[in-house]
Amino acid sequence: MKRWVSLLAGVLSVVLFIALLSPAAADAAAAALKAEYRLTHNTADTTTWHKGAVRFAELVRERTGGKVNIRVYPNAILTGGDQMRQADMAARGVIDFVLTSTLNITPLIPQFAVVSLPYLFNGYADVDRAFSGPAGKRLDEIMARYGLVNLAWGENGFRELTNSVRPIRTPADLKGLKIRVAVPIQVDILNALGANAIQMQWGEVYTALQQKVIDGQENPIGAVIIPQRVYEVQKYMTVWHYSYDALFLAVGKPTWDSFPPDIQQVIRQAAKEAMQYQVEISRQDTASGVDFLRKQGMEVYEPTPAEIQPFRDAAKPAFDKWAARVGPDLVALFEQAREAR
Repeated sequence: MKRWVSLLAGVLSVVLFIALLSPAAADAAAAALKAEYRLTHNTADTTTWHKGAVRFAELVRERTGGKVNIRVYPNAILTGGDQMRQADMAARGVIDFVLTSTLNITPLIPQFAVVSLPYLFNGYADVDRAFSGPAGKRLDEIMARYGLVNLAWGENGFRELTNSVRPIRTPADLKGLKIRVAVPIQVDILNALGANAIQMQWGEVYTALQQKVIDGQENPIGAVIIPQRVYEVQKYMTVWHYSYDALFLAVGKPTWDSFPPDIQQVIRQAAKEAMQYQVEISRQDTASGVDFLRKQGMEVYEPTPAEIQPFRDAAKPAFDKWAARVGPDLVALFEQAREAR
């Protein structure tokens, strides 16, 4: 009899423990969520970057019933305007989410310079195959080693050249022009093409162009040149697709590990949808962008593939130098995606 009483008491204790644990666990999980999560990116609130980030925040808030609130901070204001520090601060848990370009993460993860190799991609089809396949997955894996969980790929786009001095139709036309760039791989490429490349934070560029401290810059049309109103201080543009720039929306591992699995799933799906939207509007803006820029008074040169070849040839030493640095295996994954037509 005593045995049965003891057994019954044990069962009742377990039932009572479970009954008490469920609400307690739920309360603890809710209490662990912060009132606000911060997302940083380094462009203005008029860009497709910002629109994609805001869409992500809206979807997460809606689908978590308001439990996860993400505030978007543009212009790298959380890092004092230093666009290169954002990914590192997210990886360390100082900032929660980061939306930035593969170009901007190269100081932290040098292998990401592979995306910026000159004339690596011929068009959007090559890009889409690369980032949806083994090449994109390899970059996800590399990012994870540095404490970042990649949620989705977005797009900054093909980078085009603008300047205020003269039309650029051959590499010789670049000789002596001071062109702003963001990272060392671009310094090597633009110098190889004959320009005088000057590394500069994006927040300083408009004023530098306006005051003629620099002659030109290179950036995507839909994502940067139009929304950041570069056309107001530049006269000439060459649509040469010399380098591509992807975006990624990532979360620092400390923040990611603080979310329960159900919320992680919601965040991943929201990121994919938001970045799909960002890519769509970026490509739409790019498609209509050349006509818009011409109407703003810019002189736009669109070289043929034959006219591009001298630029490609001149940039080859920079390609080879940086391909060796990032690793031939990684370069091969991107080249395979380009050739798999």
